[in-house]
Amino acid sequence: MSEAPETSQELSEVLEDLRRHLLWQEEDGGRFLQVDARLAAELRGAGLARLRAQTAKPAPSVAAQPAPAAQPPPAERPMPPRAPPPEPERPLAARAPEPPPARREAPAPRLIEAPAQVVRSAAGPLPGVVEGERPTLDEIRRELGDCRRCKLCDGRKNIVFGSGNPRAELVFVGEGPGADEDVQGVPFVGAAGQLLTKMIEAMGYRRDDVYICNVVKCRPPNNRNPEPDEVTACEPFLRAQLQAVRPKAIVALGKFAAQTLLRDTTPITKMRGTWREYEGIKLMPTFHPAYLLRQPAEKKKAWEDLQQVMKFFGKQPGQRG
Repeated sequence: MSEAPETSQELSEVLEDLRRHLLWQEEDGGRFLQVDARLAAELRGAGLARLRAQTAKPAPSVAAQPAPAAQPPPAERPMPPRAPPPEPERPLAARAPEPPPARREAPAPRLIEAPAQVVRSAAGPLPGVVEGERPTLDEIRRELGDCRRCKLCDGRKNIVFGSGNPRAELVFVGEGPGADEDVQGVPFVGAAGQLLTKMIEAMGYRRDDVYICNVVKCRPPNNRNPEPDEVTACEPFLRAQLQAVRPKAIVALGKFAAQTLLRDTTPITKMRGTWREYEGIKLMPTFHPAYLLRQPAEKKKAWEDLQQVMKFFGKQPGQRG
């Protein structure tokens, strides 16, 4: 008889090994099937080769062959240690895009704070007078105080603030005090002032009906023209006076009054006789009384200008009240 039982026994062992190997692969979800396919093929080939070799031997006689001793079942072969599975390669499309490197923001420029100074423009509100509210002439005079804001204070005798009706509908604005005004502290009381009084009365008013003031409140030396820094120092007080009185019309006497209020450098000879506007108030530029004393022929033009003001108020020459 052939040794078929022994051969079958060996083949069974080979197949058992292969089965265990495949079971181990299945337990790991088949992650190593591709890696160990070659090993499985080698095991399978080795088993078939062994089977062929066994079947090719001549089978010994049963009588001559001692009965095989009972063999214990083959011991279980130890399982090889499981190595940690490598991370499977993912297709490029499935990979999460790497975040771009963080962009460093340029530091924001530091703001240089301006010094804590209050710069008041020439036309700005006065300290102590709330902007938008109507001040009183007394408040403005107190704020003016013993003014030392420009060099005119060195030669003055008196500050010439203003005079007349604090609620007048008509205001006359001149240039600056003369010698008589500096002594008395009242605007337009000299020769030019006397001419202005006649002009006011010819319009149908009395001096007490109107309000009279100047651009600068102190006399310039020798009656010279006021200089820009002097006008700048006094202009806020002039504008505050007009805000306090709130007239319906202003007569600007001479170029300094007209140019200061209107912010216009047009010569008074070209500006006069045409209605302008100052902060919603009608303004008529005309010649200064001192100029009319030097140029009497220009009085006619000045009277024409004043007649336009009278017409605005509905007055007739010589009409009072």
